[in-house]
Amino acid sequence: MARIGCNVLNCSHNDSGVCYANRISITGKKAHTSNHTCCSSFLDQSTYSNLTSNTCTNGSCDYIGCNVKTCAYNAGNVCSLNNIAVTSSADSANLYSETYCSSFKCK
Repeated sequence: MARIGCNVLNCSHNDSGVCYANRISITGKKAHTSNHTCCSSFLDQSTYSNLTSNTCTNGSCDYIGCNVKTCAYNAGNVCSLNNIAVTSSADSANLYSETYCSSFKCK
């Protein structure tokens, strides 16, 4: 089962550093570094505060969609890694574009 470590403290899906979204999607089609990717599933907790209870029936998120064609771990638009890390370029992200997949590896 995939595990998504999340360091984006104000994401509504973050529960103690683990992503509890039903599924996430990493985007950044032509990325060459992790900073050019983002977690398009990010939702600011100040607006969407009750989504940590909207989880997979089995617990933490176990589906990682990947739209980053340049990532070595992209296997048919699904991440082939068992564990990834999502973090933010800001202390408190306002938009999904301020998040990134720090597990990204360019082909």
